[in-house]
Amino acid sequence: MASPGNATLPRGFLLQGFSEFPHLRPALFLLLLALHLATLSGNLLILLAVASAPTRPPMHLFLCQLSAIELGYTLVVVPRTLADLASPGLGRGSPISFLGCAVQMQMFVALGGAECFLLAAMAYDRYVAICHPLRYAAVVTPGQCARLALACCLGGLAVSVGLTVAVFHLPFCGSRLLVHFFCDITALLHLACTRSYAEELPLLGACLLLLLLPSLLILASYGAIAGALRRLRCPRGRRKAVSTCASHLTVTFLHYGCATFMYARPKASYSPRLDRALALVYTHVTPLLYPLIYSLRNREIAAAIRQVLGRWRPRQAPGQEGLSV
Repeated sequence: MASPGNATLPRGFLLQGFSEFPHLRPALFLLLLALHLATLSGNLLILLAVASAPTRPPMHLFLCQLSAIELGYTLVVVPRTLADLASPGLGRGSPISFLGCAVQMQMFVALGGAECFLLAAMAYDRYVAICHPLRYAAVVTPGQCARLALACCLGGLAVSVGLTVAVFHLPFCGSRLLVHFFCDITALLHLACTRSYAEELPLLGACLLLLLLPSLLILASYGAIAGALRRLRCPRGRRKAVSTCASHLTVTFLHYGCATFMYARPKASYSPRLDRALALVYTHVTPLLYPLIYSLRNREIAAAIRQVLGRWRPRQAPGQEGLSV
């Protein structure tokens, strides 16, 4: 391997994807395509259900933004992965330009970061609703929701731009082969040929901003909620409050658990093939689980989805209502 002093920035990379498993590629393509279509359908249903509802509580507006983020999150990664799986004769991997790789990584981090901040905003919404119910309508207004949503997007964008610039200023030497199906941070840092811990500092800073800071806000919100629930004497009211928080807590654990395990660890522990396998989970499976979790736990969302699906059912022709097969 070349020394850091002789390293040069490559003009592009090769995404290995799953080219070393040619016999599994057709089955993997069909599986990922089915997951992708189900993810798109689930999140689009939630968007349509919230948009068509006569009233839109603030939590539903946050949920709408979460579904929009998940749509973008999957569209940044999955279509190219499917195209590479369907393309024979790529050899060792699929070429991607230096700029294309940087843009993909930046968009992936921006959307993931926006989701981190959004989950903290949703925890604040639950805190106000449970701890200060009489002030909820005055505090969490549609305008406030819009400002929080914008702040989440801008925060994710700012961190992603800084992290992308820092990573792509590192010297890359040796092989240009990324043992991954998209330009993930860990795969790129694995190719960097510096031998100090300086290259990990931007990722550490991003983890502090995107993972530690929002998680502290979420813990503070749910700490206050737990205290309020202990003082609540009505068992029915306590069960209702817990039910409203259960779906958000489940999604939060999934998102922060995957992100913390993948990115809040030193470079010495990176395992490209293991990281690639785990990336399949948080890019294909968890975005599908989120709409399922909210539609199963939230009666209003489930009812709105049923209304949307009911509008798409073909109507019977006049005079056919009483006919039976």
